[in-house]
Amino acid sequence: MTDFFTMHPGETAAPLPPGPVLCSGTAGMRRIHRFFLWAYGEAPGLVRSAAAGDISRAAYVGEALGNFDMVLHTHHEGEDLLMYPQLSERAPGCALHIGQMLAQHRQVTERLETIEPLRLRWMETADIATREELAELYADLSAVLNVHLRREVTEVMPVVDRLMTEKELKAAAEHGIQQFDKKFLVGYLGMVLATNPPADRVEMFKDIPAPIRLAYRLVGRRMYRRQYSALFPGREVPATL
Repeated sequence: MTDFFTMHPGETAAPLPPGPVLCSGTAGMRRIHRFFLWAYGEAPGLVRSAAAGDISRAAYVGEALGNFDMVLHTHHEGEDLLMYPQLSERAPGCALHIGQMLAQHRQVTERLETIEPLRLRWMETADIATREELAELYADLSAVLNVHLRREVTEVMPVVDRLMTEKELKAAAEHGIQQFDKKFLVGYLGMVLATNPPADRVEMFKDIPAPIRLAYRLVGRRMYRRQYSALFPGREVPATL
């Protein structure tokens, strides 16, 4: 099976600067990107899982999708503030690739801004027309992400590995973590872990702040299982840590 994070014909990576690898940014980016690929691949079906008039189901699914959207926006915000400006300064030869990635971020933001009011309206009405429009918007967003999330890993992150330190990458990652309260993080951590292979789950968990790791062990696993079962009734709950 071909790895998703593989360049397509005609694509080229940003020029790789000389020097040693300073951080493990590529590995970390692959892990969080797997979650987004899964979340938005599922989003259209989740919207359509609410029958016409089922406001309770629409409200539950809509809240979960809103949380996915918030995490995605915050993830890109952290990169825009704490990764791409540094790359622009340190790797001027990568300007074309950096510009493309930032343009794709704007495409994602525009779609999230279009989705937001429609998602909120659907949560209140659960009507068929809004449901179908929302599902199509999420399908379109998923298509954009399938390009961006792959190309960012294959074309840009090898440069990040050589030009940014672990401390700098940790600051970018923690930008997201600091935006959410602990209960929220614990509730969604299981889904992020479950979308990664077992070895990656272990490595990812090491980077999670200790209080959140403890809370996940105490209550997070159960929260994850309940939430997954509610979103996907009848499915087997995927394994996690």
